[in-house]
Amino acid sequence: MRVIGIEGELLGIIPLGDALTKARNFGVDLVEIAPNAVPPVCRLVDYGKYRYEQAKKEKDSKKHQHINKVKEIQLSPKIDPHDFDVKLSHAINFLCEDMKVKVVLRFKGREMAHQEIGFQRIRDFITKSTPFGTPDSPAKLIGRGINVMISPLPRNKRAKNPNEGELEEMTDNEPDDTDDEEERVEHVPTPATKASAPKSPNKANKKLPTNAAAENGLGFTPFAEIELKTETPAE
Repeated sequence: MRVIGIEGELLGIIPLGDALTKARNFGVDLVEIAPNAVPPVCRLVDYGKYRYEQAKKEKDSKKHQHINKVKEIQLSPKIDPHDFDVKLSHAINFLCEDMKVKVVLRFKGREMAHQEIGFQRIRDFITKSTPFGTPDSPAKLIGRGINVMISPLPRNKRAKNPNEGELEEMTDNEPDDTDDEEERVEHVPTPATKASAPKSPNKANKKLPTNAAAENGLGFTPFAEIELKTETPAE
């Protein structure tokens, strides 16, 4: 196999046993980096350090890869001006986040007889989004709709997102649910206990009769006040 030294120098084609011996002498590992080559290529390197360098290279390469995400915006020839501005604002947000925007305008029924109105809406949309993106190709009529793809401009040539300040203000003005909950807890009325309930004046001044059953700890009996009358037979 072809062996590469620690410093990247070429050691030549040597047997596997000799390559392993060299790796042990240097206190490193023998790593196969090109198994499909003829002969296979191996390198004397610290395997842990080698894995770390490979992971770092992969991470750096992913940073330069641009993942193309496409967001679709649908329009109509009779779209309200306010709705048009809302959809344009959404498109600007997508372009500022490095996403492509596909603008689709669909005709319904007899609207196909006035295609120039639809193309005018598309031109207005493209014109107002020019500081943030550029169309890949002119708008085309496909079936019953007009399609155009808008790609974001590079960051150094792109205008600042005008909606960025509004988004931050909406985030700062969000109500704090924790404070409201604490305030509600403070105003919850405490239920009155049985001991603190006011007594009725009639019940407070009423005196229970004393009888033998009460003295003996048997409590009040409802028939204690009844006097039994006995009739004596006439002589």
